[in-house]
Amino acid sequence: MKDQLRPALSMLIVLTVLTGLIYPLAVTGLAQLFFPEQANGSLIVQDGKVFGSKLIGQHFDEPKYFWGRPSATAPFPYNAAASGGSNLGPTNPVLIDAVKARVAALRIVDPDNDLPIPVDLVTASGSGLDPHISPAAASYQAKRVACARSLNENSVLALVSMHTEERQFGVLGEPRVNVLELNLALDELQDAVVSPDRSRP
Repeated sequence: MKDQLRPALSMLIVLTVLTGLIYPLAVTGLAQLFFPEQANGSLIVQDGKVFGSKLIGQHFDEPKYFWGRPSATAPFPYNAAASGGSNLGPTNPVLIDAVKARVAALRIVDPDNDLPIPVDLVTASGSGLDPHISPAAASYQAKRVACARSLNENSVLALVSMHTEERQFGVLGEPRVNVLELNLALDELQDAVVSPDRSRP
């Protein structure tokens, strides 16, 4: 019995130290050394203030902001502690009613826009935390945002184009726009228009 117990305990201690201490410390150290931004949550920081993460969406419902993809997390949208989708099938009447409500909300804030609504503006993602929308979804909202902020629509569309990320390595995924980064840039654009540099002649 002792002959079997001693090597078993030794192996337990060795593996505990190796996989529970050395390996996590090594991975954390390498991540901080080579990928510090990603290792710390890909946070968006401006003037020392953290506005959020590039990887987790935020809820926007004011007309002056671009809206992200709907989130089905509970008890509130974009709850990072409860990632998940609605798990509703395409023929489920609850899903159909939710999509109709989202379409109605978009029509209410932008009644003159008769363009087809991109599907990612009315359907939730599987994670409920998607920080991106398609360029088409951003372009669809550009006129509403421009009107709400008294900005030129072409300037807003140019901002969308500037913040459009292409496919990774040219082949992976689809072109996308980070909603939080776009809205922060939008605030900066409006501040520049409303409060131009007074030092200029």
